[in-house]
Amino acid sequence: MKGEDGIENPAFEPPTPDFGGRRRASPVGAGAHVGVPTVGEAEEGPCGWGPCTPKALQLCNTPEGYLAAYSLLAIFQGIVVNGLINISISTIEKRYELNSSLTGLISAGYDIAFCVLSLFVSFFGERGHKPRWLAFSAFMLGLGSLVFSLPHFSTGKYHYGGKLEDTCQISGTSSANFTCSASAKSSLSNYLYVFILGQLLLGVGGTPLYTLGTAFIDDSVPKHKSSLYIGIGYAMSLLGPAIGYVLGGQLLNVYIDIEIPESTQMDQDDPRWLGAWWIGFLACFFAIWFLIIPFSCFPKYLPGTAKIQAEKISETHNDGSEALVETKNIGKNFKDFPVALLILLKNPVLMSLIIASTSEALVTTGFATFLPKFIENQFGKTSSFSATLGGLVLVPAAAIGQVISGILVSKYKMDCKNIIKFMIGTCSVAFLLNTVFLVAKCGNEPFAGVTETYNGTGMLHNLTAPCNANCRCSSSRYYPVCGRDEVQYFSPCFAGCASYNLNNKKKTYYNCSCVGKLKRENVSEDFLFEAMPGKCPTRCKHLPLFLIFFFFAVVFTFMAVTPTTVAILRCVPDKQRSFALGVQSVFLRLLGTVPGPILFGVAIDNSCSLWDVDECKTKGACWVYDNERMAYLLMSISAACKIITIIFVVMAVFLYKPPQPRPALPQKDSEMVSSIHA
Repeated sequence: MKGEDGIENPAFEPPTPDFGGRRRASPVGAGAHVGVPTVGEAEEGPCGWGPCTPKALQLCNTPEGYLAAYSLLAIFQGIVVNGLINISISTIEKRYELNSSLTGLISAGYDIAFCVLSLFVSFFGERGHKPRWLAFSAFMLGLGSLVFSLPHFSTGKYHYGGKLEDTCQISGTSSANFTCSASAKSSLSNYLYVFILGQLLLGVGGTPLYTLGTAFIDDSVPKHKSSLYIGIGYAMSLLGPAIGYVLGGQLLNVYIDIEIPESTQMDQDDPRWLGAWWIGFLACFFAIWFLIIPFSCFPKYLPGTAKIQAEKISETHNDGSEALVETKNIGKNFKDFPVALLILLKNPVLMSLIIASTSEALVTTGFATFLPKFIENQFGKTSSFSATLGGLVLVPAAAIGQVISGILVSKYKMDCKNIIKFMIGTCSVAFLLNTVFLVAKCGNEPFAGVTETYNGTGMLHNLTAPCNANCRCSSSRYYPVCGRDEVQYFSPCFAGCASYNLNNKKKTYYNCSCVGKLKRENVSEDFLFEAMPGKCPTRCKHLPLFLIFFFFAVVFTFMAVTPTTVAILRCVPDKQRSFALGVQSVFLRLLGTVPGPILFGVAIDNSCSLWDVDECKTKGACWVYDNERMAYLLMSISAACKIITIIFVVMAVFLYKPPQPRPALPQKDSEMVSSIHA
């Protein structure tokens, strides 16, 4: 239906056909919800490609068949965007010499593309062939996965350093000449733009999936089944990150170039070890592109859609602004866009809920990106173990929180005001559990030249001391060793170790002039000056306590997600519900999921104690972090966001006015609509 002086904008209207000028709207689901044009039975085609419509394919030409394809695409989208990318961040930082602020920008690339395109895709795609838009979505998601893996193939083999002696080389003996030259500066950091491009392509592919894909489900099934089908699809999107974390964590146990060079003495405990982060992206590229086939064969509307749309009954909610929308017929034409947007921006309850959800999104995306790195550095775990552990905590906790809140809201039949009060309770509990960073934080492990001096000699934040001054050590080659004094040293050279033995392909260093003596008697002189490769075992035993507290903090945080969506849908005019979700999506990404990883990355960089600085004084990735400073910074960001959330949710309770009940459709009009459909 077109207006007299403009183009119809179905994005502002509920998803139902127009029968004789009277629209019977269905409630909006918990996803991006856009309008549905008049559905004719002629548009309900068979499943196939043009004249090729095999009978076997017609078994899939059902809502269940579409849901299966949609779920698979949601799973792979979650594997790549919320799983593999998050656990690969730490490895990408080291391989391409990036800091956490820049990798936070990589993480934000997906949301930037989603934010820019969401309203446009919803508007133009609504009038088109939605399954084919999903085929386009699969194409872009696969292309984004491929582009994200390309840096591995163009950078060549991983070289963690030349074949240099890592022991103390006394002046006068042969050693490498560590001098700066123009060619010494690495260009690996330029691959940042390739990663950002990959994320932008993934964002383009994800936009139709969670707008048009969800709307197509709601179009194709009866009202009482819509929430079930959409819930299954969203559950699959949560399953994706879990698979991504576990799969990616295991792939990090594989050497980045698959085969470890025979001359390389390195294992997973070596800080220079990098896992094969790229394999998962390449596998998802092939799997996602395979899904183009089923989406391209679905018709514009599934059989029976016209009948289903005609039987849907309106459940309109009015908060006072609906009268203006109805009388002015706002949203019918594209030129009504500014007025419709202004109505929503003036809704104090809606804006309070949007700001609250945006504040929560900033924290959740920040932790989703950097939780594995936090566990790795705070508790001294490997990258692969930290990634797997982070996925096993975040994903189940988020799913449990959403399921529990959905059950409670449904069971007790909460109205809009009670839903907002329920959110206050969950956010308050999550705020209290935020103290886990104070209770379970770890202190800094002894590190010579970083957290303590060399047995009283030298200075803090200076790796050089009298005991290694003549060794001519390079601070750009990080190879930590743990001395028998339980102090960590930057490398055997900085520990003053002059010799080593090779037992079972593992070095043991001797004659280490910087390693202090043990306070034990009857110990041989050779044992006193000894160091082992790798970091010293962490003395912090708070990991189980942290995981328990953090698990429940995530549960209560996500218990507010579903109620927030329901409250937003109920506090705006019926014809603006989908547009309200679009406005929330823009705010959520511009002020939440986009700056979240960047802000967390800056905070983590600010807690760095030892940077990778080469001979040209070029700063690379961070080697050592101040654990206490990191914990306090992340707790401060999280606590501040929780307080903002609680304040605006409380404001929403006091600003909310109960809606006026909408009169039922007269019997005569109801019979007229039925006769028109007949």
